[in-house]
Amino acid sequence: MLRFIDLFAGIGGFRMGMEQAGHRCAGYVEIDKYARRSYEAVYDTEGEWSAADIRCVSAGELRAIGRIDCFCGGFPCQTFSIAGRRSGFEDTRGTLFFEIARLAQSIRPPLLFLENVKGLLSHGGGGV
Repeated sequence: MLRFIDLFAGIGGFRMGMEQAGHRCAGYVEIDKYARRSYEAVYDTEGEWSAADIRCVSAGELRAIGRIDCFCGGFPCQTFSIAGRRSGFEDTRGTLFFEIARLAQSIRPPLLFLENVKGLLSHGGGGV
């Protein structure tokens, strides 16, 4: 069983799959208050660590949770997607990708399970 943190949790798509596969959520991050309400209505989040804004999450907070095997996340992808404007890092939403990298560099979870966005790796000539 993996213990995971659900980043950019939305209403819990990643969590649903991870729990159906037998894994356990240790906490979640979601900034949208309506998505958080939905998430908390669907899942038993009592006693779980949570935060609203990933930019305010410290590595120390995550270490205090205990073992974390995986970061899951559907980070805002509109800015990279071939279906979007492709503004990349010029759009604030695009810079949130670096928040995952910041926390992963400190925590070093064995697994990163992130949304695959067509256009992410080719953005800006592939220099991402």
